[in-house]
Amino acid sequence: MSAPTETGTTAEPRTGRAPKAAPGKRIVRALGTGIPVYVLLAVLLLALLITDPGFYEPDSFLSFVKRAAPLVILAAGQYLVIVCGEFDLSVGAIVTAGVVVAAELYGSFPDAHWLVVTAVLLVAGGLAGLVSGLITTVLRVPSFITTLGMMLILEGAVFFWTGGSPQGVLPTAFRQLGRGTAFGWLPWAVVACLVAGTVAVLVTRSDFGRTLVATGDSDRAAALSGVRVIRVRTVAFILSGAAAALAAVLVGGFSGVSAQAGRGYEFEAITAVVLGGVVLGGGRGSVVAAMAGAFSLQALFTLLNLQGVPGALESTVQGVIVIAAVGLGAADWSRLRNRRTPSGGGPPGAGPPGPATPGPTPPRPTPPTGTHPSGGTPS
Repeated sequence: MSAPTETGTTAEPRTGRAPKAAPGKRIVRALGTGIPVYVLLAVLLLALLITDPGFYEPDSFLSFVKRAAPLVILAAGQYLVIVCGEFDLSVGAIVTAGVVVAAELYGSFPDAHWLVVTAVLLVAGGLAGLVSGLITTVLRVPSFITTLGMMLILEGAVFFWTGGSPQGVLPTAFRQLGRGTAFGWLPWAVVACLVAGTVAVLVTRSDFGRTLVATGDSDRAAALSGVRVIRVRTVAFILSGAAAALAAVLVGGFSGVSAQAGRGYEFEAITAVVLGGVVLGGGRGSVVAAMAGAFSLQALFTLLNLQGVPGALESTVQGVIVIAAVGLGAADWSRLRNRRTPSGGGPPGAGPPGPATPGPTPPRPTPPTGTHPSGGTPS
């Protein structure tokens, strides 16, 4: 039987295991750096409820999720690229090109099955990501410049191909994924969003996902540990391009054919990822928080629309969010904590210790006669 402790309770036997963290600490640890965006999303959803009491009716709320689905998928793909230390500015152009290519394909092959066309778009998006990834990793061109060039190439090709006015019509079967419903009530876009989000979470929790984060933290250390940095980053670009192609299917089904279908999506995706607490430069972040950032951004735009704020200010809001989020993430909070935390280990709330008051100096003992102060006999 264990001996009673000073508090009168029985002491726990030593098991050699680390003490379990409190439930609150475990929750905070699980949420990680995404806590601010989760709080922001909750606040925005509450504000939408106050502004529009019918917002949480099933049809209205599912419509909101359906509108946010393309951005959520793009944010998941963008996270994979950013967390390994790169950027992908071409996703918006891939969305536009995907919608236009689908319309042109149906113009030439009107009886093509929608699954075949969707597969073609996914492969084409992956190829675009492969090209960007190889140029970035093998030729060592900065990803910002590479994907910016890819964006301009795709936009120019689409404009040259269509003359600025895309022709063709997307059939109803193809548009079902973006605007149709499953079981008569659940939008297919919501199903696609859930599937893409689940795949993204599984990827980030796999060995590949851990190597992505390690590569973004320090590519040199990752390479010395045996990680094939070129392959890891290239696969991240491929997955981002495929995610953009899937978003193109949703956008085309939801809004139809347009030469401006994906314009601005690249900046919205980056804003969502930054809002989710993912560090620019890589090495830290959560894909769930990045997707929550996409929902927060869509909720904010919906709230501004309900308040009558012009849509032209959306870009201004995005710019403010990016600057604020990156600035807060780069702030040196440790210096501020050191200023507020007293030194010397005193009790909390106590001021910094002042200079010690010199006390009386004790008298130095006099050595006995005939001896040296060190204890020996003088020579």
